[in-house]
Amino acid sequence: MILTKIAKKVTRLIEAIESPRLFNVWRRGISVSGFLGLNRAWLLNANIKTVFDIGANTGQFASLIHEVLPDAFIYSFEPLEECYQKLKTKEREIANFKAFNIALGDTDGEIEFYRNEYSPSSSILPMADLHKQNYPFTDKEYLSKVKVARLDDIAKDLVIEGDLLIKMDVQGYEDKVIHGGSLLINRAKILLIETSFNPLYLGQPLFRDIYECLRDDFNYMGSLQQSQTISRIDGSILQEDSIFIRKPNI
Repeated sequence: MILTKIAKKVTRLIEAIESPRLFNVWRRGISVSGFLGLNRAWLLNANIKTVFDIGANTGQFASLIHEVLPDAFIYSFEPLEECYQKLKTKEREIANFKAFNIALGDTDGEIEFYRNEYSPSSSILPMADLHKQNYPFTDKEYLSKVKVARLDDIAKDLVIEGDLLIKMDVQGYEDKVIHGGSLLINRAKILLIETSFNPLYLGQPLFRDIYECLRDDFNYMGSLQQSQTISRIDGSILQEDSIFIRKPNI
């Protein structure tokens, strides 16, 4: 398994060196595999002009999607202050970019937040044992409070042009974000949602729950290339970045 991972990384590095554009992506610290997964006709031809990056951390996805869709306006949301300060620096790098220091959910005000020493694993929900068993470096967390708002309440004051892509990576809080942003989601053409097949956070919705919530209006189109994470315990699939595309009007 370790050798396979090393071989994949070496392959990506060779690909990056051989392609000037991929080399530029790699040199800027952007995920080459992420770029290869998104830089495809199904997305490039979708006329996406606005992106909502929900659960932005320090701006990894913002940098990636800007590389793929350089003309799109990006709104990024991150509740942790220290991550937000790094995220906000993207405003100097990306002309059409705005960062928000807030969590999104189905309520407004303040909410308790489990801040993890490994910041991408931080969540409004408490972590399940399965998460700690698979990612032992995430076992240290403590409670704090963050601001929370409904996506629809924030979006009504924003300029949203062209077709819309919404990316959601909120560590088990997907259903609450969807409920608080149903009006905006009804405008979206593409949804990219990190979904789990086994509970990594207590009380989180699983893939089947997200699928049932969206199936009337969106087609599930599979997962982004190389986005699935595998359990170190039994080899099962823990998570993936799921692609949902709005059904065409008939």
